[in-house]
Amino acid sequence: MLISVSCSGKTSAAAESQSVEDQFAERGSFSADSAYSYVKRQVDFGPRVPGSDAHKACREWLVEQLSAYADTVTVSGTPVTAWDGATIPVHNIFARFKPESQARILLAAHYDTRPWADHDPDSDARLKPIYGANDGASGVGVLLEIARNLAKENPEVGVDILLTDAEDYGARDDSPRAHEEDTWCLGAQQFARNLPYTAADTPRYGILLDMVGGRGAVFHQEYFSTRYAQKPTAKVWAMARKLGLTDRFPAKEGGAINDDHLPLIRAGIPTTDIIESNNASTGSFNPTWHTHDDNMDNIDPSSLSAAGRVVLNVIYSEKP
Repeated sequence: MLISVSCSGKTSAAAESQSVEDQFAERGSFSADSAYSYVKRQVDFGPRVPGSDAHKACREWLVEQLSAYADTVTVSGTPVTAWDGATIPVHNIFARFKPESQARILLAAHYDTRPWADHDPDSDARLKPIYGANDGASGVGVLLEIARNLAKENPEVGVDILLTDAEDYGARDDSPRAHEEDTWCLGAQQFARNLPYTAADTPRYGILLDMVGGRGAVFHQEYFSTRYAQKPTAKVWAMARKLGLTDRFPAKEGGAINDDHLPLIRAGIPTTDIIESNNASTGSFNPTWHTHDDNMDNIDPSSLSAAGRVVLNVIYSEKP
């Protein structure tokens, strides 16, 4: 999943334009404990590989949770042929708040997990599926907690939550197709080809959350987001400054990531990617990435809180 191809210390001019001293009243009651519990519940199902019993059980639970908060929830998708010739079932989950509103924002995260731990230091364990506490469950956990807040305090604009499937089924490192971008993000590709929008209600922008639960996670500005989704990127990092979270959201560029935001950008929805892409120890992703250490022992509630508070307050700042 996700290929980091560049990293720099470039500072965004848009991010510098707003002073830290701005007065701001935070809205919502984002709970780190609640988000953590949502992450744990997903991990408790086991590895959520598409087509597995754990994936099906988790999908049904996610639909149940979102149905308690959102106005509508639908599941859609058709099977696809993956890089290894396997037929992969795709079930994207799509929840809507204020579906009547034409002014909309799209939030996204993937809920499937990697079938192989191809970055695990133990070569004998690399063909076993991972639990994906950070890589998958963390972004979904944050979005579920955001959904809980939106049900309590309606935003002024419509909000859609997309939980994509088959994001992490990309070609293994030992495959000759390892660096082919289109083997990843299969659910997002399918959603982008069949957007459920008209010209009037296409979201103004999207925000993708991926790997937002690592210990001490720092979210640099993802490369493609700064090029093709400048406005939402500026909104997110400006909000982080207002909330006093510049240590978590530095106004510096991180890696260029092949992630679910790219199909959305190509489909006309400028989408920024909140992702740990410049970890201090690896220079790219969190050290648990695609290993069996991606478990609840390495989930940091404060990282979930930082990402969630920022996104929630970006939503509440939007006007019709």
